[in-house]
Amino acid sequence: MKSIEELYSRALDMKNKGMSDKEISTELHLSVGTVTWLLSKEFFKETKVKDVKIGWRSVGVTGNRISAVSEVITDIIEEESKKNNFEVDAILGITINGIPYATMVSYFMDKELIVYRPHPSRKEGFFSSNFASVRGKSVVILDDVVSTGETLKRAILDVKNEGGKPSLCVVLASKLQSDEVSDVRVRSLIRTNLIG
Repeated sequence: MKSIEELYSRALDMKNKGMSDKEISTELHLSVGTVTWLLSKEFFKETKVKDVKIGWRSVGVTGNRISAVSEVITDIIEEESKKNNFEVDAILGITINGIPYATMVSYFMDKELIVYRPHPSRKEGFFSSNFASVRGKSVVILDDVVSTGETLKRAILDVKNEGGKPSLCVVLASKLQSDEVSDVRVRSLIRTNLIG
């Protein structure tokens, strides 16, 4: 119970600093529903686990580790593009945690880099004008953790609305039961499953 209480304390601290449940969920690598559950203190009444926290800080603390993981991601993208016969024009990183991996993968593959920021309360997100555009490109979307798939769905829809083609999504860890989001294949380095 101590780790859940620590998560609650961290979530409450972020909430008190003005962060939305969505922003807290991104920071703690939990679903929005789990953050809402935590902040309501319902965990004091329940014994069943509602979510799994994915922590990858051991990887994220140094550039050489991010680079090593990005090489694995690059290999997965190349495997998928050959197997499913699609070209890759650009790599899209979802802020904030997908950006370091997208940056390294775009470097390894010599592809354009797109930075996407989902908006916490609006349906559409934003593409940073300081990086490549989406229009007319086959795009691979990278993020750290997918929980419900909502962020990927929004990114996929926004890529399509901007005239791009989402060809693949790659994440460090997936909590999804499916290998697709909005008809786009999702590959992960790690997949979690609740048992029992």
